[in-house]
Amino acid sequence: GVGVYLLRSPAEASAPIQATPVALSQDPLPTSSPTQAEALVESTSTAPTQQLPAVESGEVVYQIVQAESQVSFAIDEILRGDPFTAVGTTDQVAGEVAIDFEQARVQLGSIQVNARTLRTDSSTRDRVISNQILQTESYEFITFEPTSISGLPDTFDPGQEITFQITGNLTIRDITQAVIFDATVKYVSQERLEGVASAIVLRSDYQIVIPEVPSVADVSDEVSLEIRFVAERKY
Repeated sequence: GVGVYLLRSPAEASAPIQATPVALSQDPLPTSSPTQAEALVESTSTAPTQQLPAVESGEVVYQIVQAESQVSFAIDEILRGDPFTAVGTTDQVAGEVAIDFEQARVQLGSIQVNARTLRTDSSTRDRVISNQILQTESYEFITFEPTSISGLPDTFDPGQEITFQITGNLTIRDITQAVIFDATVKYVSQERLEGVASAIVLRSDYQIVIPEVPSVADVSDEVSLEIRFVAERKY
């Protein structure tokens, strides 16, 4: 009975994922990283509003292109006695970023990932991840709310590749933890950005328990997260 429950068909995405409009303001995100206690805020997975903010002079808003973007997780384990890295991916990621090129200022919006669409190399693993590990029937979205940015250059030039850090609150199921992503972004043009951001989190911090099965042993507590994205100019 337990096996039937875990391997039942998981819930499907409720709708195509949409970006929450970036909240533009006169002040950019803080450039100094807050403490974990200061960064931790309550997050929800409610449907994003469609109301667009007013655009300030000099700012360009970019939106993630799902067809050219991918979010992934990777976790090491011992599978049937041999080292193995389980990798799950999805293109159902949404978010926006606003850049003021005159002032070299960045505003990052909420990044959402539809956890129901994560896929690995095994349909059996996918069902267990969805039904038990991430409980996606109740918690459809994984959300990252940026709180500060550090390491930005003074200017952004076409063709330039910049590296910086993004601090924010990552919510998986109903647990939120402060996480720092290392990011590399290429300013291709005022019409297009390309980049990658990565972080390592501990599944124990999110109370994620891997079910015991005879073929899997020694599952790592560390989980690597990565987003490779293309963002195109929205307005």
